[in-house]
Amino acid sequence: MRNTTHHHHGGRRRHLHLLLHLIYYFLISLTIFPLLTTSKNLITPTQFLTGNQTLISAGEEFELGFFTPGISNNYYIGIWYKKIESQTVVWVANRDSPLKNSSAILKINSDDGNLVLINDSGKSIWSSNYSRAKNTVAELLDNGNFVLRLENDKNPENYLWQSFDYPTDTLLPGMKLGWDSKSRLNRYLTSWKSPDDPSTGDFSFKLDINGFPEIYLTKKQRINYRSGPWNGLRFSGVPEMKSTSPFTFQFAMNRNEVYYSFNLKNESVYSRLLVIHTGVLQRLTWIPTSKIWNQFWYAPKDQCDHYRECGAYGICDTNASPVCNCVKGFEPRNLQAWNLRDGRDGCVRVNKLECESDGFLKLSNVKLPESGTAFVDPEMGLVQCEELCKRNCSCLGYSNSNISGGGAGCVIWAEDLYDMRQYAAAEGGGQDFYLRVSAADLGLKSLLLKPDRTGRTDRFDRKLKVGPIRLIHHSGEYIEEELDLPLLDFSTVVNATDNFSDENKLGQGGFGCVYKGNLVEGHEIAVKRLSKNSGQGVEEFKNEMKLIARLQHRNLVRLLGCCIEMEEKMLIYEYMENKSLDSFLFNKDKSGLLDWKTRLNIICGIARGLLYLHQDSRFRIIHRDLKASNILLDKEMNPKISDFGMARIFGADQTEANTKRVVGTYGYMSPEYAMDGLFSIKSDVFSFGVLVLEIVSGTKNRGFYQTNNQLNLLAYAWRLYKEGKGLELIDSAISESYSTSEVMRCIQVGLLCVQEHAEDRPNMSTVVLMLSSDCASMPQPKHPGYCLGRRPLDTDSSSSKQDDSCTVNQVTVTVLDGR
Repeated sequence: MRNTTHHHHGGRRRHLHLLLHLIYYFLISLTIFPLLTTSKNLITPTQFLTGNQTLISAGEEFELGFFTPGISNNYYIGIWYKKIESQTVVWVANRDSPLKNSSAILKINSDDGNLVLINDSGKSIWSSNYSRAKNTVAELLDNGNFVLRLENDKNPENYLWQSFDYPTDTLLPGMKLGWDSKSRLNRYLTSWKSPDDPSTGDFSFKLDINGFPEIYLTKKQRINYRSGPWNGLRFSGVPEMKSTSPFTFQFAMNRNEVYYSFNLKNESVYSRLLVIHTGVLQRLTWIPTSKIWNQFWYAPKDQCDHYRECGAYGICDTNASPVCNCVKGFEPRNLQAWNLRDGRDGCVRVNKLECESDGFLKLSNVKLPESGTAFVDPEMGLVQCEELCKRNCSCLGYSNSNISGGGAGCVIWAEDLYDMRQYAAAEGGGQDFYLRVSAADLGLKSLLLKPDRTGRTDRFDRKLKVGPIRLIHHSGEYIEEELDLPLLDFSTVVNATDNFSDENKLGQGGFGCVYKGNLVEGHEIAVKRLSKNSGQGVEEFKNEMKLIARLQHRNLVRLLGCCIEMEEKMLIYEYMENKSLDSFLFNKDKSGLLDWKTRLNIICGIARGLLYLHQDSRFRIIHRDLKASNILLDKEMNPKISDFGMARIFGADQTEANTKRVVGTYGYMSPEYAMDGLFSIKSDVFSFGVLVLEIVSGTKNRGFYQTNNQLNLLAYAWRLYKEGKGLELIDSAISESYSTSEVMRCIQVGLLCVQEHAEDRPNMSTVVLMLSSDCASMPQPKHPGYCLGRRPLDTDSSSSKQDDSCTVNQVTVTVLDGR
């Protein structure tokens, strides 16, 4: 008994002794590297960050800590807005060195004073990499900057290291984009690889500090978009940077630095400039009352934003059709390609320069040519600039380097002029540019030459006057416009289509047939031939010819010309190698070719095309017949919206219109359009939402009831979404390699677009933002609008063909078959 008690007490003493040792070593560890037991804004040599601890800036504007993006299992150190509920990450430390778990430490290295991120194996995977220093601390500031500084020195000029010098995909107010000679850093933005992967992506936004500095958006070093040079007020190609904007802009160019920066006039608003993984540059704003990121500006947004769209000495103008024209004194280098609306080969000079007898023509409101090799003298006046250019025979043009305060400085171009753009005076873009031309060209009346010079034998040389048409611009201005559309001979079309052979037939609809054609010159075309006995089509044909000829966007099918001869009426389009979306989407043998990446690209492309029609084109266009068969796919499976026969132009302040003849396709019609004849941009948004859900599911909305015993695809998607089973909607033909977050985002966007009430549906600028940014916060969708398919209204067995029309609420509804 005595021995048992002795062993019992001895065991208790040993356990107590071990516990005391553990407490002792724990206390010792806290004195060396104590955890941040509460959120603070500093990391010091005696306190570090790990696991679920965060730093919060003094004013609680930003937060720093470990995070996992989307569905990723990797961990990163990042900075996000503290006051925005949906985590919006603006900076990532270890973007290319992910952690496999959160068992890591961010601390000050006692050896050299650097910030260092240590993984669970004790290995350093990221460091601030500053030269050795003592007594350093790391602080998260209220502007989002994470800085390493000496403990008692808060002077920004003396920061040892700062996250603002190493941006990821986001530029915050006060951040500098550009070159710093002291640190030898060129600070630029690079996109994430995907919404779930913050590693270095394909797209960069970088300031070229050579010549007359400007910023480029590139994909793997290939330029996609150019801002134009800074002219003292704004970048020459960004008219939105006007004095009435909610921002102030700074640009510095001196021996110490060349940079661009912005700030907000209202500090209660958040804003950021972002390069997203799809290759779009966005300026987003967050207003606390709206609790959503709004897209203030983005690029590239139209055809003229595409780099070198009109080649050398070509000038791009979205208010012209075609958009490419040659500057005065030049003609198309490749007339055939030019007339097929491909201006990339640019223009060549008609009359040779003679140097001494040359003069200069003033081009107003133009985006200055590419400026990386330009000569700049900020002190020289414009008169001296002209004299210098005149004496130098290699000088091709000149302009002011600073247009603020009446204009100053001199810029001279001595190499071929690329990527110019014409703005309307009301847009406030561009500036004056003085082009060197020969004496023979000084007598020409127009600054721009149309590429239809007489005496040529090109098959597209003849022109058809389309119009006049009275158009209302977004500004409210009325424009009476004639349009020259290239005219093709009927014999040429017959030869190109092998006399409209069945082998060349691409499809058929209510208007007639579409044929593939091959011109002698090698160009492939698609010929839309209006049937002579078609009940519908003549008005639609005229409408499409007037509208689409004036629309230019990479996600709209391109009209090349027309043929009107005898009783024939034909429209000539660019040939789309992969035909229409429905031929893949609803075909079991082909749907597997549409992997998730391709489907997402198609959804985003359609969204951009529709945004152009609603907001960014010269005139607000309502398509009214958006559906899978009207989405064409090029050889790279890029989508292009087609068939504008039903489209309507809206005025500047017009929000909706009413019609007694509802024309469209059941399954895609919004309830207010099908039932009451009301159409607006929101009815197009509804059709887009249906299309999104069809692309995700691989299933038609129309005919869904017969296949699945559900009301329709919208109801089925809505039920799955509410039950948290949204992923069950995804097409089984899609392989497992898809992003869950991207699929769910598309389903949510689709359901937001098909909400019953038009006012609840987002506009297309919001849709594009929600689709393109994983950081975009989205509201929860409400009940969708169920526009039911037509039920037969009679049972007249004597009728051999069912009528495709019905009357609803005294509105005639014409149902169009897919084509």
